[in-house]
Amino acid sequence: MINYHAKLQTSESGLSTQIAKTVKLYLIRHGIAQVATDEIEDGARSLTKEGRQKTEKVAKRLLNLGLQFELIATSPLVRARQTAEILKAVGLSPQIEECTYLAPDGNISSWLDNWLVPRKYAPDAQIALVGHEPCLSNWAELLIWGEARNRLVLKKAGTIGIKLPETGSPLGRSHMFWLTPPKYLL
Repeated sequence: MINYHAKLQTSESGLSTQIAKTVKLYLIRHGIAQVATDEIEDGARSLTKEGRQKTEKVAKRLLNLGLQFELIATSPLVRARQTAEILKAVGLSPQIEECTYLAPDGNISSWLDNWLVPRKYAPDAQIALVGHEPCLSNWAELLIWGEARNRLVLKKAGTIGIKLPETGSPLGRSHMFWLTPPKYLL
């Protein structure tokens, strides 16, 4: 069982208080990318000039809002990797790690069991996951509702914030605290 619970702390009055701090995931869709063609395979599609510019503006705004990520995990596809590099370049995290689970065919249960759980992040960790649609929206729905309902839509360079529960499986027990299309951050 995962325990994301913070330690008991003593208040000024001397009473013990529980401070509920949990791991926060920020699911971030890659920026605007080249259109797939016969000459460009899907995995090799790069961000366009507009995609780079908008993603950088969004990243700077996230930084201005006080966000800092312990790690930026990214899909191995070029456009996601480039998005992660922009997030790192503006100072949102000192570290990027490629994560095959974030590729378009990634499985959230495998990601939880084989990637997140073994890392034992601190209770107040903030982690960015850079990937693709509809995978990220489906992951968010699985975390929130326990099933993919095709109700959430994540725009390019948009962000969904998910707070994981303090203990136990996060599937169907997590809380969404942020859903922002990029136009509100530009």
